[in-house]
Amino acid sequence: MGTRRVLVTGCSSGIGLAVAARLAKDELRRFKVVATMRDLRKRGPLEKAAVNNAGVGMIGPLECQSIAAMKELFDTNFFGLARLVKELLPDMKQRQSGHIVVMSSVMGIQGLLFNDVYSASKFAVEGFCESLAVQAMKFNIKTTLVEPGPVVTEFERKVNEDAEKMDLSGTDEETAKIFREVYLPYSKKVFASLGQTPEQVAEQTVKVITAKEPPLRHQTNRLYMPMTALKHADPTGRLPLDTFYKMIFKHDSVFNATLGVLRMLQRRAGKK
Repeated sequence: MGTRRVLVTGCSSGIGLAVAARLAKDELRRFKVVATMRDLRKRGPLEKAAVNNAGVGMIGPLECQSIAAMKELFDTNFFGLARLVKELLPDMKQRQSGHIVVMSSVMGIQGLLFNDVYSASKFAVEGFCESLAVQAMKFNIKTTLVEPGPVVTEFERKVNEDAEKMDLSGTDEETAKIFREVYLPYSKKVFASLGQTPEQVAEQTVKVITAKEPPLRHQTNRLYMPMTALKHADPTGRLPLDTFYKMIFKHDSVFNATLGVLRMLQRRAGKK
């Protein structure tokens, strides 16, 4: 089996860099990492997979976010993916092979407090790929949505730094208080308890790329799965909504205790 080219976008840092590094270090030297479309055109057609990882984040009260900023986020998170696939799909169809791997998020499955716009962009990514996957199958093209939960990266640190300095004058006092005194501290606890490293996500992404029959969806964090499972347990949507509401606003002691247990499980898994 010869060397196969893998296009990785958004690989300057974080998960993208970790995926590119992991592929480049493949012990069998099966892969040649291509970072840009320009490089791909110079070196020949894609022979294995395209990993779309480019993305930006946005958190905070909706009233404090401009429509221009929302459009900019969608231009990267959604339209960036659409442009990439539109460019690569004809060649993949002609070759009757290929694998489109998209770095999505658990927030593409389930919305999260104060992540309205970011979550919406990931929902769009999920719908786009799920729809496209049906057509792609006809041409022997695989599609996979990699869905990390919390990942400790420079990306997340920058988003939180911006949130700490965010101008909240556009919203009411109670919402501003919930964002500063409830959401931000809770978010830090979640990342401390459940956060994966970019290398852990990259390892699972490479396994997906090399799988003979890759799944349409792959969540990288097993400890986060019970939270996303709530959505599928109740078709009306009330169960996850009520659960998250009560955990955040009614029973913070239960929330903290749950995170403590999950942190312990994470450490045990790490030791194994």
